[in-house]
Amino acid sequence: MRLVSAIISLLLITILSSCGDNRLYEENRDLPETGWNVKEKLSFDFDIADTLQPYNFYFNVRNTDAYPYSNIYVFFHTKFPNGKTALDTVEFPLMNERGQWLGKGQGDIHDCQLIFRKAVRFPVAGHYHIEAEQAMRVETLPGLINAGLRIERFVEK
Repeated sequence: MRLVSAIISLLLITILSSCGDNRLYEENRDLPETGWNVKEKLSFDFDIADTLQPYNFYFNVRNTDAYPYSNIYVFFHTKFPNGKTALDTVEFPLMNERGQWLGKGQGDIHDCQLIFRKAVRFPVAGHYHIEAEQAMRVETLPGLINAGLRIERFVEK
């Protein structure tokens, strides 16, 4: 009986230790109660050493039922270590076609983690600076609690 328990325990430890966190970077920024103003850019800074490893990029957003749209457009301004810059415009759906909020939620708060780049490699090693800017053509977006960026190692399944 002890041998069976020891084997099961060893198996569980092996399985649980193999489920590592692939996260390279994750940071979320709280937004004012009035909402996300078009002039307020959310800044994210991180360093990259491995340019061979592919990564997935996610936009994290937490909203309430008071958010008046089914989607959100975001500009991502990227400054590379070599001084070059890039601008991406991304649309994220926050509701499905039946009008139900996406993501996990409890009560009137909904958390979405939305992928916007999959299996991409960083072109150069060094310090990266990314700014996220809401691009919804309104000055202030109500109903948003926080937003953030997550970058994780791409693992082919």
